[in-house]
Amino acid sequence: MCGIAGVFHHQAERSIDAQTLVNMAAIMHHRGPDGFGYHIKPEQGIGFSHARLSIIDLNEFRGKQPFLSDDQRLMLTHNGEFYDFKRIRADLTARGARFRSKSDSEIVLHLFDRYGLESTLQELRGEFAFGLFDAAEDSLYLVRDRFGIKPLYWTETEHGVVFGSELKVLFAHPDVKREFSAEGLYHQLIQVMVPGSTAFSGIHQVQPGHVVKVTRRDGKLSVSEQKYWDVNFPDEHDYPGDDVDEEHYVEGVREKLLEAVQHRMTADVPVGCYLSGGIDSCSILGLASASTQTSVKAFTIGFDSADYDETPIAKEMAEATQADHHIMALKANDLYDHFVKTLWHTERTIYNTLGVAKYLMSKEVHEAGYKVVMTGEGSDELFAGYPAFRKDMFFHGLDHLPEIERLEWQRLLEENNKLFKGAMLAREEFVSDAFNKKVGFTPSCVQPWLSCSSVALPLMAADMRKQVEQYDPSNAIAATLDESMLKGRHPLDRAQYVWIKTMLEGQILTWGGDRVDMANSMEARPAFLDHHLAEYAFSVPPHLRIKGNKEKYVLREAMKGLLPETLYKREKFAFMAPPAHTDPEKWKAVEQLAEQFLNKKAVEEAGLLDYDMVVKTFEQHQDPEVKGEEQVQLDAVINHMLGVQVLHHHFIATDVPKQAAQRAKELDWQA
Repeated sequence: MCGIAGVFHHQAERSIDAQTLVNMAAIMHHRGPDGFGYHIKPEQGIGFSHARLSIIDLNEFRGKQPFLSDDQRLMLTHNGEFYDFKRIRADLTARGARFRSKSDSEIVLHLFDRYGLESTLQELRGEFAFGLFDAAEDSLYLVRDRFGIKPLYWTETEHGVVFGSELKVLFAHPDVKREFSAEGLYHQLIQVMVPGSTAFSGIHQVQPGHVVKVTRRDGKLSVSEQKYWDVNFPDEHDYPGDDVDEEHYVEGVREKLLEAVQHRMTADVPVGCYLSGGIDSCSILGLASASTQTSVKAFTIGFDSADYDETPIAKEMAEATQADHHIMALKANDLYDHFVKTLWHTERTIYNTLGVAKYLMSKEVHEAGYKVVMTGEGSDELFAGYPAFRKDMFFHGLDHLPEIERLEWQRLLEENNKLFKGAMLAREEFVSDAFNKKVGFTPSCVQPWLSCSSVALPLMAADMRKQVEQYDPSNAIAATLDESMLKGRHPLDRAQYVWIKTMLEGQILTWGGDRVDMANSMEARPAFLDHHLAEYAFSVPPHLRIKGNKEKYVLREAMKGLLPETLYKREKFAFMAPPAHTDPEKWKAVEQLAEQFLNKKAVEEAGLLDYDMVVKTFEQHQDPEVKGEEQVQLDAVINHMLGVQVLHHHFIATDVPKQAAQRAKELDWQA
């Protein structure tokens, strides 16, 4: 697990500054504190750099990247993990390949050389992002894993293409412009992003399951994008009926998940587990504990609000598995005290301070001497765990049920999830014509955020607002969805597809995952997002994912023997930090941040927000008539307002290339 960066020029003869490449690695030192490397091909106008977090092959020199093929034709810089790599190495060695390291990364060079990119990608299993240059084709490949667990950004400049693991890596290059786009600002304020986009003008993400190919011809780079994998559910009519053999799917899920966990225990350093009070992380800990002779280290976040705290169930699970349990108890003001630092890592706004809590937890994991933990992310996406999925199932996937029964299930769903209404569930029904046309209905998972559009637009500064007056954010998002993956699918499958393409990649795996984990040099491994398990999960009939009013039914049954009875029977509880309005100390911390970042001078200098509307929003939040779900939504909006101002401070008002150079000097990372 590392950080990667690179530059590819239009003109092959144009020189690349080595120290700039090193600076790009230095500014993401947190991703790879165990060393750095760089390599420039001066006659080909390309250079890569790399910041290393050593987990596989700890030898300082042998595992150093970038890697070059024996004939110097290929150059690779890689972030992430490839599982089952020992089998692949053995097969390649038998076919004459010579490996110079014990690193899993090196398999890419030999697979690509022998079989080409398409076959290489079929072999790769895990979470990864890499840049690969092929001198014979004079082409650069930027590749991201199937779900987008590992980040990868790129942009075009006057002189060529710049790429890296984080936005700040691109911004460390002096040719890269640093400015918000009006559309990007809009989406930061409503939480949900357009897949492949960022808050900043001209800065793109490689989309999950995609390859961006940059080819040079006659002194000019051309960019193309190709999808190599997608979330492919069966046709609705291909599922078996109600008389299906449930045990077949229960056994299949158990087998595939155990295999995924065992692969993710491969490391040359200890592997721990994140543990909440949910089925997902408890299942991972249970399987990990059963797969090893030693006690597994488990890490839990505790909140000082009983409504949101899950430590009692986590303790029960830790005791059942004899785990070495570490609980980090957070107080109200801990979260906003670290809000600004967290956003330097997330590089996007966050609606809830869970991202801050995860940042603080990764710090404790690091201080405990751990570099790797397994996590439960992805389970809700595969097995329909979120309340929004049940809502869509009730109203779009169970047409045969009497209306009164569906309405009762809806009532129970909202009653049991009232803490999250205004965030995980919309305050009221929001209908998007674009989503209705593309998906057949507006999935409940995007409704809370799209419904913020009417709130977010007036918050934008006049110049920015004018640029998006005719812009429809829901249309922009829906346009990126592959219609062939939606046509003929069950309504629940369509809802899950939309969530995976939007909130999973743009939120859970970003500000709730890689960015706050790697902020403290800690690699998270989400076993549920193993693509072999995922492809099997896609085949599970919808009525076994949600059976009656019970979400994740097939996973519950598969893990029944591992889980405490209270957890086995428990309804899904969204993992969130307590919102600001729930605690006076927390709200006081918000107000202190607002004094710094949302004062009149700061707002007008940034040119992003309308100051009068900022004041009005705070006044509305403090109105005693505003309660419950409306306060939850306002908390999110205020977090986003703070967020865009903090991002402006970090990446526009600050001279990032100078900051990167200073960081390299402090680390003594010199070309």
